[in-house]
Amino acid sequence: MNQLDERLIKIVPSDRQVMLQKTEFYAFFHFTVNTFTGTEWGYGTESAEVFNPDQMDADQWAEAVKAAGMKGAILTCKHHDGFCLWPSKYTDHSVKYSPYLNGKGDIVKEVAEACKKAGLKFGVYLSPWDRNQKTYGQGKAYDDYFVAQLIELLTGYGDIFSVWFDGACGEGPNGKKQVYDWRRYYDTVRNYMPGACISVSGPDVRWCGNEAGDTRPSEWSVVPSDLSVAERVAALSQHADDPSFRQRVISSMEEDLGSRERLRQEQHLIWYPAEVDVSIRPGWFYHPEEDDKVRSLENLMDIYEKSVGGNTTLLLNIPPMPNGLLHEEDVKRLQELGREIQKRYGNNLAEGTEILVKEENEWNPVNGVQTDDYETYYQGKGPKAEFKISWNAPQKISAVILKENILKSQRIEAFEILSMKNGILVSLYKGTTVGYKKIARFPQIESDILIIQILDSRIEPTLSFIGIYG
Repeated sequence: MNQLDERLIKIVPSDRQVMLQKTEFYAFFHFTVNTFTGTEWGYGTESAEVFNPDQMDADQWAEAVKAAGMKGAILTCKHHDGFCLWPSKYTDHSVKYSPYLNGKGDIVKEVAEACKKAGLKFGVYLSPWDRNQKTYGQGKAYDDYFVAQLIELLTGYGDIFSVWFDGACGEGPNGKKQVYDWRRYYDTVRNYMPGACISVSGPDVRWCGNEAGDTRPSEWSVVPSDLSVAERVAALSQHADDPSFRQRVISSMEEDLGSRERLRQEQHLIWYPAEVDVSIRPGWFYHPEEDDKVRSLENLMDIYEKSVGGNTTLLLNIPPMPNGLLHEEDVKRLQELGREIQKRYGNNLAEGTEILVKEENEWNPVNGVQTDDYETYYQGKGPKAEFKISWNAPQKISAVILKENILKSQRIEAFEILSMKNGILVSLYKGTTVGYKKIARFPQIESDILIIQILDSRIEPTLSFIGIYG
């Protein structure tokens, strides 16, 4: 093993990063005064009187996202407009001063409790940019305010799996810029909710680079440490609501974040996995004119397979309507999505079937890849490995799921899936990275022998799971 590979495979995830990657697919709920004014980025001048979701049903939200196969949900507790969905002690710009339940409502509490009831994890989004707060731009005075609200969320609503900070950074009402005390924010989260992931403008999870659902063909979790500051540097942040962030495809400049060549000269490396955040509609908040623009099932499945199946997590936004319900079109699509995921990946053809690995020109049984966990796994004896799965009768196959044991870092650089027909190997899929999870999808074939070749690895490859699906 060369010195570079030795450095690379020493980088492994924290427990909280493993937790988030295992969560895989979770919801975003964008909901605030913007929902009632028809805007995407509020101005902070909206009256609390506009906020009145008179049919509010957080249980409906939770059941809808659970039907899609999601395992958690993150609520925009405060967006850039500064309106708080909980009765914060530190501002008048909150649900406490709205008509909703005569000022006795707490949307954060309702969503947190609905998630708990549905068996979903609950997370909070708190915008560092607050266009309503007069201390914004005054340094420590604003940081004190922000941290006080952060503590309210971290101590009042049970277990929180994700604290989501974005990097939007504009001027305050006084024209001054606020330089966020990120270290203080992070320390606050670690102190009050140590198991929570700090996402996107944080040290645990990075932004994939767009809001369109685009993904890289080779997604690495071991990347330069400089990436962890990119989203929280004001000069690089999003200063206005810019649709291009939701539309642009990842540029070639950003395509390679973690190959050997890219990392060769890097001195400091971190485990920093990507999250794909995308909305089920063109906007992040609800707009009635977008009711006929809900993403198709085919598009959502494509995003799911390339994100969850491409070594990232998927954060899918479903915006509630002003009445406090999810639109029936969104609910219907989520149900369709859950059924389709189950249809494609609910029956593992490798279960109960012997899997062999070729070692020193001999095929030997391997049992460590039959269960989807890190307790048992296969570790190779060199940079390459070859697996064979056979059936007594031909099987219809259109997808393979591979998972590395990421507790041992990310190792696989190249792999190929082949079918053996009449003694001849036919290539079905060629891939590069695997990481936490790789969904390799190809046109359906009939085969009674499937070969999986690990062609290159940074060090002896690991596989914690092999799944085969029709």
